[in-house]
Amino acid sequence: MSRSELARILAEFERRERELPAHRYAWSTPASLMMHQQAVRGCIRLLHEAGLYPLNGRQIADIGCGDGTWMLEFVQWGAHPKSLSGIDLRSESVARARQRLPDADLHTGTASKLPWPDESFDLVSQFTVFTSVLNSELKQMIAQEMQRVLRPGGCVLWFDFRFDNPRNRNVRGIRAAEIHSLFKGCHVRLLPVLLAPPLTRMVAGWCWPLAELLHTLRPLRTHHAGLIWKKPA
Repeated sequence: MSRSELARILAEFERRERELPAHRYAWSTPASLMMHQQAVRGCIRLLHEAGLYPLNGRQIADIGCGDGTWMLEFVQWGAHPKSLSGIDLRSESVARARQRLPDADLHTGTASKLPWPDESFDLVSQFTVFTSVLNSELKQMIAQEMQRVLRPGGCVLWFDFRFDNPRNRNVRGIRAAEIHSLFKGCHVRLLPVLLAPPLTRMVAGWCWPLAELLHTLRPLRTHHAGLIWKKPA
């Protein structure tokens, strides 16, 4: 099961790299910059409200770290590069992350079998990992591994789609009820964020204030930012 699902995920990432234009997610594109900023604002708000911001002194693991984009954000939020760890399926992405963050502990591998001991981290993050996994059993394995390496009282920092993407069958939205089911026994705080990407791409380039105004309408927000607390022992 998991091998075929992992192969499908890798094939989908290869397709995206092959077919999508290189500037698709570049911050020089107003829509991409806005979406990144809205995601950052949501995550920082949750961390701040929980007394976890800034991230000074915290041990952090990013699951599905890619080329290190979010770990670099964590450094800006106060984390020390030596306190960062990450894992990704794609060896090419991990190699790029090592160039950007040579002091971080980075691995190529699957999130369903993390390489770290129990209770190693204060914060474990995932950004659009779960929506790329269509198999419910594999999702559960990943959630269990994230909780295993998290210290009691630590948090999962969550960012992912709330809804399906009708143009891409290789991703599937994950609603609040499913998040609660994956992290049973944890306290979950979710915040709807991110103006729907098609709307952002239509509006942000010619009227940024209008796009931000639309973002205030909760039904138009397509993602969840969240914090998921592992109960203290």
